[in-house]
Amino acid sequence: MNRYLIDFYNNYDEDSRLALKHGSVEFLTTMRYIKKYLKPGSRVLEIGAGTGRYSHALARKGHEVDAVELVEHNIEIFRRNTQPGEKITIVQGNALDLSAFSNDEYDITLLLGPLYHLYSVEDKRQALREAIRVTKPGGVVFAAYVISDGCLLDEGFKRGNISVAGYIEKGLIDSRTFAAKSQPKDLFELVRKEDIDDLMSEFPVTRLHYVAADGCALFMREAVDAMDDDTFHLFLKYHFAVCEREDLAGITSHAVDIFRK
Repeated sequence: MNRYLIDFYNNYDEDSRLALKHGSVEFLTTMRYIKKYLKPGSRVLEIGAGTGRYSHALARKGHEVDAVELVEHNIEIFRRNTQPGEKITIVQGNALDLSAFSNDEYDITLLLGPLYHLYSVEDKRQALREAIRVTKPGGVVFAAYVISDGCLLDEGFKRGNISVAGYIEKGLIDSRTFAAKSQPKDLFELVRKEDIDDLMSEFPVTRLHYVAADGCALFMREAVDAMDDDTFHLFLKYHFAVCEREDLAGITSHAVDIFRK
């Protein structure tokens, strides 16, 4: 268990991250795509459910949801957020080992956090392999990633929260391609679409969508948060129209790969 990860989520308000206007773009975009594939009676598994923003939203729409989460602190908040009438369960578990769950069990499987914190190709493929295993044939898997270029532009060049030159000096950013490398102490694994394509190359699945989940929303968060409701809805309409454009795919902080088993 990654102690850096546990420490981070014990002291981080994950429950509020998706609530601000700029943070809600990722949530609203991902939910929009989930709803495309939900049917009455769909069974949903969320792996790495965090505090349950997606799980509870789906359970409140009448879907049967099972959730797995690694961090006990997040599980406590998840349970506090559960409302009467939700058909929902949560267990503590690891995305790399879903042996408590049967093969071919779920219509929709959400892997919206674990791949942020897995640092080897072997571990990432194992998490994907497990998510695919528990999904029914014809079911749909949603796998989310943190994308390096959006983070580099936002946290590096714009905000200065990270030193791009310092990261290059430490070997965490390639001086020629600006591709990122990460270690557990860095908390987040930063990837590009070509890395995701390579990861997925061994799986016999069909990609349905590759989505820039928040686009420029984090980069321009102050402007997004200052929008009145009409302008924000227009911004969302624009974002939904362009979030699958290949020429914009890399300029995002988060991406969701959506594929059918």
